Amino acid sequence: MAKLRHVAIQVKEHAKAAQFYVDALGMEIVGQTDSPLASGTYVSDGTVTLALLEYKADEWAGRDKDDIAINHIGFWVEDLDEQSDLIKKNGGTFFKELPLSKDSLYYEMKFRDPNGIIFDVSHNGWVGASK
Repeated sequence: MAKLRHVAIQVKEHAKAAQFYVDALGMEIVGQTDSPLASGTYVSDGTVTLALLEYKADEWAGRDKDDIAINHIGFWVEDLDEQSDLIKKNGGTFFKELPLSKDSLYYEMKFRDPNGIIFDVSHNGWVGASK
């Protein structure tokens, strides 16, 4: 079975974006790149790496209004309230919780990072996910 280990996100300021994920979610910077395609910073939780990239040309970004893009990414956290405070302190904005009760098996809180990337945090995880 294939295993998800890498998610690439196009951002405007990769170093600033990386610092958000380090400060708000405890990820570690594991690498940087400056190639003819893009400059970027890689952050990881030890299993999955986020590539936070500033593409240098539309050709490499592959972006236009008809592209299908990642909707959101999810983080499994120990303490929702503590994590929520850290996220907000570091420039993230809360916008939704699903469902409306933290007692639900699949409760999650949705945020946007400073670049507008949607992510959610859950203390119970999701179907098929292992902590």
